[in-house]
Amino acid sequence: MEKEQLNIFDESRKHIGVATREDVHRFGYWHEVFHCWFVSKENGIDYLYLQLRSQTKKDYPNLLDITAAGHLLSNETVQDGVREIKEEIGIELAFEDLLSVGVIDYSVDRDELIDKEIANVFLYKSTFSMEGFTLQTEEVAGMVKTEFNDFTELWNGRKETIKISGFRMNEEGNRITIDEEVGKNSLVPHPVSFYQDVIEKIKEKL
Repeated sequence: MEKEQLNIFDESRKHIGVATREDVHRFGYWHEVFHCWFVSKENGIDYLYLQLRSQTKKDYPNLLDITAAGHLLSNETVQDGVREIKEEIGIELAFEDLLSVGVIDYSVDRDELIDKEIANVFLYKSTFSMEGFTLQTEEVAGMVKTEFNDFTELWNGRKETIKISGFRMNEEGNRITIDEEVGKNSLVPHPVSFYQDVIEKIKEKL
């Protein structure tokens, strides 16, 4: 995976070449990623779906993250990113099923990782139940949902914790119910401004 070839860009999103994923994160090159957030409406309440990253992931193991996301390879278009949804959570969608919420640039610099992402962000209004997800367990260990309003208040500083419910996979391949309260430290530490931007863009589509 570290040898995957990714397109790299300058600060103005001008394409400047290709580099391995390892070098992209080592030297801090801007690169493209695909994000898709699932939302659903149940009894008049909007819910947001989060994946639980596998404990074997190199980056951010055991943390909650975007429903489905991944890097775009150098030979891929943004439309090709829809493959991530099928690969990670077992839901097969067409690119036309998704709603674009825009492109968000953000960066994280920690330890030996410099992650400068040009995130192509999409929304999917889901009617799937939790039983509809089939997880790629090397990448994803579980799936949960939370009320979108609570998620909003968490990242706007008005709540300390939110309730999540869903499941995680155990070592025997069985689903274990999740029903608990979590705080920001249980989510991947994307910049707060990124979460706030995504929230505002999702609101426009609900």
